[in-house]
Amino acid sequence: MGIYPDAYIAYLVEFHANRDYFECHELLEEYWKEHPDDGMSDIWVGLIQIAVGQYHERRGNRRGAVMMYKSAERKLADEGLMQLGIDAPSLQHQLAKRREGAESGQPYKDMEIKLLDHELLELCRQASDELGVAWGTASPMGDADIIHRHLRRDRTEVVAARQEALLKKQSDGRKL
Repeated sequence: MGIYPDAYIAYLVEFHANRDYFECHELLEEYWKEHPDDGMSDIWVGLIQIAVGQYHERRGNRRGAVMMYKSAERKLADEGLMQLGIDAPSLQHQLAKRREGAESGQPYKDMEIKLLDHELLELCRQASDELGVAWGTASPMGDADIIHRHLRRDRTEVVAARQEALLKKQSDGRKL
């Protein structure tokens, strides 16, 4: 089908092998911000929102999951998904089922992004093998480091950057 960004392949590997949905979000968000004019913004954001929805739902935050799933449903157009080698009807069906499941309190279930591009699927499986993880692995429900990633990550650089921006803003305000 085509050439795919490395960040997209990494997203798919994290989504299907490590089930590290927080990392999925980080990888694709960085790519999306670096390529705002590629015509795929809604698709990238929709895929990010699916990962965030899965992250929230797996942690028991059903309200957050439903919000992400609803927003993703509005962003994921068939044409964009097909450009990325994704079976659009399958993904949209699963997304609606996960939203309904989260709304009604059904148990969490991993989503599978069905890929129609066999070359892409092979690239993802090779990348999984290189990382020593198995494509299609179920969520590691007992791994608190993955389940609660946002609580356990090192935010030193983010906090420092925000502090620096605040100081610069304050300094710029004094110059007026």
